Amino acid sequence: MAHRPITFGISPTPYAADYSEIVEQALLADRLGYELIGIQDHPYQRRFLDTFSLIADLAARTERVSFFPDVASLPMRGPVMMAKAAVSIDVMSGGRFELGIGAGAFWDALVGMGGPRRTPRESLAALEEAIAICRAAFDVGPEKRVVRGAGSHYPVPGYPGGPPPVHRIEIWVGAYRPRALGLIGRLADGWVPSLGNLGPAGYREAAARLEDAIVAAGREPGSIRRLYNVNGTITDGDVGEGPLDGPVEHWIETLARWVVELNVDTFILWPPDSGTRDIERFAAEIMPALRRAVEG
Repeated sequence: MAHRPITFGISPTPYAADYSEIVEQALLADRLGYELIGIQDHPYQRRFLDTFSLIADLAARTERVSFFPDVASLPMRGPVMMAKAAVSIDVMSGGRFELGIGAGAFWDALVGMGGPRRTPRESLAALEEAIAICRAAFDVGPEKRVVRGAGSHYPVPGYPGGPPPVHRIEIWVGAYRPRALGLIGRLADGWVPSLGNLGPAGYREAAARLEDAIVAAGREPGSIRRLYNVNGTITDGDVGEGPLDGPVEHWIETLARWVVELNVDTFILWPPDSGTRDIERFAAEIMPALRRAVEG
């Protein structure tokens, strides 16, 4: 399978108390050549800012970096309004938004905010309905203006879609179960797992399932972007306990192996704090060396 060009992003933790530091991180990422900024979406976390509001603010402050929710909580955000927000940010940013979406987690917290409690089967069905609605909303044009949804979770009789996005907004799904991977293979543009939930061995197995689903759906092998949320400590000494904890050389060797063996094409760095040290070191010492190692 041919490798896509390697891209990089950061995912600052959206603590309200760290808002000024998050702005600094985003501006730095924009200057240093990162392609993406992801913002996790846990609206029930009292210390967090709202994800879509924060993305809109950061998009207005930056010039070239793109944004995505990493990933949006579908049970708390219906697809009609989520699609409207996505298109709005894409228009306002000049085409710098992609939609990351998840079927839901932390159900007690969701229920506490008035959200639904869904079984895995219900979550998957709702996700499939939502993807179809969002895609219909993103694809509106002169010949296609009405957005509809006939599913039981999100019945949408019909509304005039618009405005059209500046570019084709991709839909990236954060999910791990076999049936969800099948759904991603059929319908999504990208897959967004996290190192903390899926280590390299699990990633390899899940990616194989995903590729089987892609081929079964009649799509081109490797047609779905494979992102990986990663975290670790860049040290000046020995290798640590985590898969990535260690010096720069260890990071480069490990990430290059994941590109070659797991076909990861996009790494999203979760900085260990609200500072800029690791963002700067990753951009200066790891990104260019990794590109040389895997792209020649």
